[in-house]
Amino acid sequence: MICWTDSLEIAISLSDKFPDIDPKTINFVDLREMVINLDDFEEGQSKCGERVLEAIQMNWIEEIE
Repeated sequence: MICWTDSLEIAISLSDKFPDIDPKTINFVDLREMVINLDDFEEGQSKCGERVLEAIQMNWIEEIE
């Protein structure tokens, strides 16, 4: 199970599931939906703020570089 606080694990999952997407171009609304729809993600929409999404996005960028 992945939670919002698992930003690195989420970033790795996003990188695997969406290899053709550049995380630098994703807006937070779309990123939030992508995370919620990951197979291992079970926490739901709570605890999801801009800082959490920013951390996920930064880890995703680092993951693909």
